[in-house]
Order: sequence, then structure tokens, then C-alpha cells
Amino acid sequence: MAIIHPSFGTIDDKRVIVFDTTLRDGEQSPGFSMNLEEKLRMAEALHELGIDVMEAGFPIASQGDFESVQSIAQRFAKDGPVVCGLSRSAPGDILRAVEAVKAAARQRIHIFLSTSDLHMRVKLRMSPEEVLEAIQKSVELARNHVADVEWSAEDGSRTDPDFLCRCVETAIKAGATTINIPDTVGYAVPADMARIFAMLRERVPGADGVILSTHNHDDLGLAVANTLAALDAGARQVEATINGIGERAGNASLEEVAMALRTRADVMPYSTNIVTTNILKTSRLLATITGFDVQPNKAIVGRNAFAHESGIHQDGVLKDKTTYEIMTPESVGWATNSLVLGKHSGRAAFRDKLASLGYSLGDNQLNDAFRRFKDLADRKKTVFDEDIVALVDDEVVRAQDRMKLLALTVATGMGTRPTASLAVEIDGEKVEAVAGGDGAVDATFNALQQVVPHSAVLKLYAVQSVTGGTDAQARVTVRLEEGGKLVDGQGADTDTIIASARAYVHALNKLLAKRARTAPPEIMRA
Repeated sequence: MAIIHPSFGTIDDKRVIVFDTTLRDGEQSPGFSMNLEEKLRMAEALHELGIDVMEAGFPIASQGDFESVQSIAQRFAKDGPVVCGLSRSAPGDILRAVEAVKAAARQRIHIFLSTSDLHMRVKLRMSPEEVLEAIQKSVELARNHVADVEWSAEDGSRTDPDFLCRCVETAIKAGATTINIPDTVGYAVPADMARIFAMLRERVPGADGVILSTHNHDDLGLAVANTLAALDAGARQVEATINGIGERAGNASLEEVAMALRTRADVMPYSTNIVTTNILKTSRLLATITGFDVQPNKAIVGRNAFAHESGIHQDGVLKDKTTYEIMTPESVGWATNSLVLGKHSGRAAFRDKLASLGYSLGDNQLNDAFRRFKDLADRKKTVFDEDIVALVDDEVVRAQDRMKLLALTVATGMGTRPTASLAVEIDGEKVEAVAGGDGAVDATFNALQQVVPHSAVLKLYAVQSVTGGTDAQARVTVRLEEGGKLVDGQGADTDTIIASARAYVHALNKLLAKRARTAPPEIMRA
């Protein structure tokens, strides 16, 4: 049965709306915060990926969140996805969200309120009747300002079925156009989600005239399975994040949901607007911005997702790829030919390769990236697509950083205390320092401590190889903690020490940005 929706018009029963919450729920992951420039770049990538609704942030949470949502709304003032702001049921929250999204061509306010007995009693300290009244008033207020209102039953999967039906009916009567049932704590199994959505369609008046949405967390590793079960039971909006990032164990992975629907259309005959060939590019961009790589065996976007080591598997793939590959690497953005450029390649060839990898750089960014590419080609026997992606992301994403690494020299050896000498540009001013340490990396970090005094504690230091070989680029991830705030930084270089310094500087930049972020007390999230 078709549904008439204010943002999408007539929606066929086989059409699935993709609601991306990478910039909101995803950013709530410890250490995953983004600055404004990073959010805008990620928003562009999500638009190119084909998402339908972009939850740009939680405007009441902080001035920074408000400005981010407002800027994204302004970016999509003429066309693009629905821009959504999250809100509690409080009038102040709703009006703040309205102000943040008002510049967007298509606007949505997403209101949430807890409905489970546990949350109502412990967190809200509200009676069921008070919750129902809050639902009605908040949705009506939002509808006075925007045509597209989504209402979420926080902890919906653990809510009493009868009360959940009453809540949903109240929200629909008040004007909600999308009803979301989150598995907020990742407790549900697929049978639970199927039962809940089948129940709502059967028991709630008006449920067949709104979009039912599913939002699942991955605490039991079932977020994607629960999402697909909800679709089969009548949900027509999926809420997900790139790389599955999000609170605790994360959210349903957008790329896994999209490719499950594409690959198994025989049993799930639903369509989305996702441009699957942009999946890998978007995943890598998020990893670079947040400083958090996906695990090698991550479905779809992990570096081992299409790798075959077993002799039996290799033999089968050589004869016919479909023996062991249920989708083609190209369908999600992996290159068929990793070997690309060398030290004799020119700027035109480099620009063409960047275009094939999905990058469009301005002249200054292109010059900086080309300079690093030529330097890399001089040091590395073979340059792969993955190398170019690493260095370009490392260069471009850092373009707006207040601090930049200018130079680094490390002296070390057996029986000698390592010493690092470095230069950093801070707000346009060059600062130098020399420091010793227990090792080359320790000495480098101590020198950075001198040029940028801080109390942050190093919580994680991880090194990964971008490609194979002894001349491979190292991608280093650094996690710092200061005052309960966690930030991740990332850097890439063929020299592991330089990559480490880049990662540490990146983390310090994000820490400076995060110091300015303040959240109101007792913020409750869907």
C-alpha cells in the first residue's frame, strides 16, 4: 500500500527510506567527535551516497551542535536530503531544532521520549499518562513549525506492548509522519522486532498511513539482523550509520543493510537510493575524519572483505569469482586494479586518478596532495590506490586544523637515549621543541607536549599497514583523554614515527575543538 509523505510524496510499498545518523548517533561514540568542517565534508559524502534523511545533530546539546546542524541545513537549502534535528520532548529543545534546520529545503524534527517502564520510572520519573501527554504536546508543537515530524519511543523494544501501541497512536493523532521504534540498548532479537512491527500495523489506527522506522543498536551483534526483520514486518525506514559507529557497540551498519538488500533481493525485494559504488569511499572518509579504522574482517568495507588466502578459495575465484564472492568488489567501490601511479607521473594523471577515486580537490589542496604523493613515490617502490587514499585524506581532512606538523627529526640507536626535534605551526606561528624519551615515539610525543602543553593522557597507540611490503605506509591511531573527553587522531606516512606525530597532532586539534563543546545536563538519547 502506498503512503503519502510530506517529504517524499507517494512512497511505494517496496521503497525503503535510508535515514543516516552518522553525524548524530555515530558522533556520540567516545572519541568520534567531528568539527564543523569535518561534518560538512561528511555531509557531502552522505549526500553523494544517496541517503534520504540526514540526522545532522542534536541542536540543543551545544552551540557547536546547533551551528553544525544549521550549516548543513544551509548547504542543502535548495536540494538534497531531508535535514533532521534531534530533540527531546521539551518545548525549548523543539524550538531550537526548528531554528537549526529551517534553512533546509526539506526539514524534519525528530522527537524522542522514553516509553519503557524502567526508563519512565528511573530516568523520566513520569507516569504513563504524563508520557502520553508529553507525546501529544511535543508532536503538535513540532507540527506547527514543520510538516515532517518523526517520533521515537526510546527503549521501545523493552516497552509494554499495550502501552507502546497507545504511545504510537497518540503520536500519529498529534501529526507524526514517521514512527520510530528503537532497540536503544541492543536487547532485541529479530523475532522481537518482527513481532513489534507486525503488532503496530495490526493494532494501531493510522499506522498504515505513516512510515514505520527501525533503529537498532549492536550490543548483541544483531543490529543489522534486527533491521532486516523489521523491514520484513512492515518498517519502511532504516536508521543506520556508516561503519556501524554509534553509542557503545554501535548502530546498524548502513553499508551492510544496503548490500544485504541488494544482494538478497530474492527474499527482500526492497529498493533504496544508495549509490553502492560510493560505499567504500564514504567509509574511508569517515575513518580518516574520526581516526578510527574499521576492523580488517568488517563486512563490505574491511580490507579482508574480498581477500582470499585459502588455496581452495583462490582456485575457485580464479575459475569463477561467484564461487566465493556473493557481490563484486567493484559494486561497493573497491578498485579492480590497485596499481596506479609512480614517481614519474604528472599532475594531470594524479588529478585523473583522484577523480576515479571520488575526490574533487581545489588547486591548493591538489598541490599539497600532489607534493605528498611525489614524496611518497620517491620512497615507495609501488604506489597503490590505498596509499593515495590515505595520503589525500590525511592532507585534505587536516586542512582546517589549527596545528600542523612542519618538521620532525629523531635521533636514536642502541645504547643512546632517543631524542626528537620538531617544528609545529600553531595558528600561523612556528614553534619548535626538543625532547628525549624511552623510544622514538615517546620522545616525539614528549616534544609535542612541550610545544602544546596539555594534560591529556595517551589511552591508545595503534599502528596498521595501509598496504603490504616493507615500504608500506603506516596508519597510526592515537587516542587521548583529557577531563573525561576522548579524541582519536590519525596519521599516515611511510615513516612510522612521522605518522605517529601526525596522528598525535590530529588528536590535539580535535581536543581543542572538543574543549569548546558543552552539553546540557541529563541529555537523553534515542
